Amino acid sequence: MRAITIPEPGGPEALVWDEVPDPVPGEGEVLVEVVASAVNRADLLQRQGFYDPPPGASPYPGLECSGRVAALGPGTAGWNVGDEVCGLLSGGGYAEKVAVPAGQLLPVPGGVDLDKAAALPEVTCTVWSNVFMISHLRPGETLLVHGGSSGIGTMAIQLAKAVGAKVAVTAGSKAKLDFCAELGADVLINYREQDFVEEVKAATDGAGADVVLDNMGAKYLDRNVTALAVNGRLAIIGMQGGAKGELNIGALLSKRGAVTATSLRARPAEEKAAIVAAVREHVWPLLAGGHVRPIVDRELPMREAAQAHRVLEESSHIGKVLLTLP
Repeated sequence: MRAITIPEPGGPEALVWDEVPDPVPGEGEVLVEVVASAVNRADLLQRQGFYDPPPGASPYPGLECSGRVAALGPGTAGWNVGDEVCGLLSGGGYAEKVAVPAGQLLPVPGGVDLDKAAALPEVTCTVWSNVFMISHLRPGETLLVHGGSSGIGTMAIQLAKAVGAKVAVTAGSKAKLDFCAELGADVLINYREQDFVEEVKAATDGAGADVVLDNMGAKYLDRNVTALAVNGRLAIIGMQGGAKGELNIGALLSKRGAVTATSLRARPAEEKAAIVAAVREHVWPLLAGGHVRPIVDRELPMREAAQAHRVLEESSHIGKVLLTLP
């Protein structure tokens, strides 16, 4: 088969479309013939040499895909050859075929095209696990989403609105904020021009955000705690603003607040399977009913993965960028 390889870490030009051995599904795995994969910032870090795949994972980038079941490994049940699926991966999505643990597969939701289903596994699993399973966002509460126009952000807006929460978002342009408003965001904050702490406080009569979904890390740590409501929960899922910050324990104590930090890729298979099962139970009906949809900015041929990485680095996109195969 062919796959995007990284012979040497570097810029987008380091991605090479090359012949590689076909994967063989192991115990409890399913071989998927890939139709599309989605580009995530973790892929950019892997390309640069900063984020190696977990032990035993495929060496090729790609943390999610959609396609058709091509073969079943030993001891695999619940899937049949020809099933249209999407899957959460530890790596290997930028390829013509990938082996996926059966517990990390999902059926393509009704009403969603097979290629666009590649935009779903990573964002739905990240948002559902952090905002709902860990932070327990409830109807009537306020969620602050940083990077509201990103793949994660656009899904977080939709899911939070679907359960009856109020949503505040940050983004860097009017066009991105306008799109967030179309998805249902209630409070629109241009982080280049406005202070998100002040804006959230003003929109909540001084109370603050009950849950903050943060992709920035160190840069926003202190202000995120300030923006929290009493009993608020800060969920950190990225470090785009740095890895080391100073936490004001006194401020956190005064809020009776909680800070959690999670990643998805390196979790044990059984934890991923539990998240995938929860997503199938709670999110898939919303997709099938048309209440939530994947947001896809553009689709590029997989051999043009370098260009897709440039798009993400420029942050000119809204939602997800997909890589497709014929």
